[in-house]
Amino acid sequence: QVQLVESGGGLVQTGGSLRLSCAASGRIFGINSMGWYRQAPGKQRELVAIISSGGSTHYVDSLKGRFTISRDNAKNMLYLQMNSLKSEDTAVYYCTADLIYGLGRRQGEFWGQGTQVTVSS
Repeated sequence: QVQLVESGGGLVQTGGSLRLSCAASGRIFGINSMGWYRQAPGKQRELVAIISSGGSTHYVDSLKGRFTISRDNAKNMLYLQMNSLKSEDTAVYYCTADLIYGLGRRQGEFWGQGTQVTVSS
C-alpha cells in the first residue's frame, strides 16, 4: 500500500514563510513526477508546481519567485518552500505522485490527505 503524507502546514502571518513536506511510503519502485496542488475554500483545486524525476520544474505563473518545489529521490520526499505568503495563499495543500508500486510494478497516481495553510493579515 502506498501513502503520501503531507506535513508542515499551519498558521503564518502575511509575508512569512512555510516549508511543506510530503513523504511517500510503501512498496514503491520508482517515482516519476511529483507535484503540489491547493484548494482554497469555495474554489476548485489548482496546480501549484510540479517536478520531474530529473528535477525539471513547472510553476503556475502567479507563484513564480515565491514558491520553490524540490524533491529528495533517495528519501521519496517532496518539498514546497513558500515565501512572502499572502492571504490568498490560504488553502489546503495536497501532494501528488505518479509512481511505480506493488509486486506487479503498476503505475498509478496517488494523493496525500492535505495540509492546511492559513495566512493571516
